[in-house]
Amino acid sequence: MIQTDFLGGLPGMKGDRQSVTADWESLQPIIDGVIVHQMRTVLKDDGALTELYRDHWENGGEIRHVFQEVLLPNSVTAWHIHRETTDRLFVSVGTVKIVLYDAREGSPTQGLLNVFRFGTARAALVTIPPSIWHGVMNIGSTDAVLLNLTDKPYEYENPDHWRLPPNTDQIPYSFHGGF
Repeated sequence: MIQTDFLGGLPGMKGDRQSVTADWESLQPIIDGVIVHQMRTVLKDDGALTELYRDHWENGGEIRHVFQEVLLPNSVTAWHIHRETTDRLFVSVGTVKIVLYDAREGSPTQGLLNVFRFGTARAALVTIPPSIWHGVMNIGSTDAVLLNLTDKPYEYENPDHWRLPPNTDQIPYSFHGGF
C-alpha cells in the first residue's frame, strides 16, 4: 500500500507503482512475439564495447538487411507495420522511445501497448515480429542513431511497409502526451 497521508502531501497526488524488479528487470508485460535483449556494455581503457546481435539470442534469426536512421531531437517516426518483415531495433547513440502496439486479431496480447526507452546509457535489441505496429521518438537533446537489422531486404518496387500518422486515434498512445 502506498502511503498518501504524510506531511507535505497534496490532494490528488498518486504514488508511483513498482515498474522494475530489484534486478532492474521491467515488470511491463511484453507483446507476444516481441523479444527484448538488454545488452551489457564492457568498459575498456580506450572506450566501451557493446554487442549488437548474436544469432542464438533468438534461435538463429536471419539478418538480410541492415540500415541506420538518424533522428533529430524530438522527431517521431510512427506508425509502421510490416506483413512479413521482422525488425530488430538498436539505438547506438542517443536516447529513443520505442512504442509497440498489438492490434492482431486473436493475439493473446491484442490491445497491449509496450513503451521502451533505450539508448547509449541502456542498450537493448528490440525484435518486433510482423503485424506489430511500432514507432520511435528521439527523446534526447541531440541526434539519435537507430540501427535496424531486418530479416528481409527492403523491396523498392513493392515495400512491405504500411503507415498510420503519429497522431492516429487507432492506437491508444500519443508520442507527445503519453497514454
